[in-house]
Amino acid sequence: MSKDSVRERFILPYGDHRGDGVVQVSFTLPLPDGPLGDEAARQVMRQMALNDPQVAESTSLGENYTFYVGYGKLSRPVETGKLKVARPLWDKIEPAAVEEMVNRRLGRPIVVVGAATGSDAHTVGLDAILNYKGFAGDHGLEAYSCFKVVNMGSQVPNEDLVSRAAREKADAILVSQVVTQGNVHLANLTNLSELLEAEGWRDKVVLVAGGPRITHALALELGYDAGFGAQTRPQDVASYLAQEVLRRKSLY
Repeated sequence: MSKDSVRERFILPYGDHRGDGVVQVSFTLPLPDGPLGDEAARQVMRQMALNDPQVAESTSLGENYTFYVGYGKLSRPVETGKLKVARPLWDKIEPAAVEEMVNRRLGRPIVVVGAATGSDAHTVGLDAILNYKGFAGDHGLEAYSCFKVVNMGSQVPNEDLVSRAAREKADAILVSQVVTQGNVHLANLTNLSELLEAEGWRDKVVLVAGGPRITHALALELGYDAGFGAQTRPQDVASYLAQEVLRRKSLY
């Protein structure tokens, strides 16, 4: 095995130069800003297995709370050859090709119903995927002739989402979860999947979860068909939905 291939297989974070293992971390401690807090912050970094911990900045957040930014060196590399990554099995397709494929093979628009459910009031990510404007120059599903989009907005009860999806005869349901305190998103996502099962709709729709803390692996674990996290673009979701809906109808 060549030196370069070994370096690519065993990797460390990059700080000043390749392989130095330098990382930046930030956290808050319930201590006043000062020498005791600085030493506690360094100890926190040591317990993260970081060598040579340094406090780069500390900012008081009020009485007995301080925010720290620190640096340290990680010594144990990640072996990339042993990593298992769960990914949706789909190819990224240009918007025009998505439209042509769906219109030719399915002959009607794919019906997509989306919402931020439960107490979640955040719709920026959901709107970026569904609305015409999209995100960073990548138009949302409303811009595609091959999608009929129903965006229910925020704080939608799971029961209402299931009812609307049934009424629209949805091919796909997109649920967005941004609030994750106390793992409330896990309970809410599980509840939605169970409601669909109880109504006999689970196998009739492509069920997709999205949000900054959502991964494809987590979505599969919760009974979903796919999960999309940070850095997802509308084209990613459009490509996946087109291929998955057609695949289920033996058209792809």
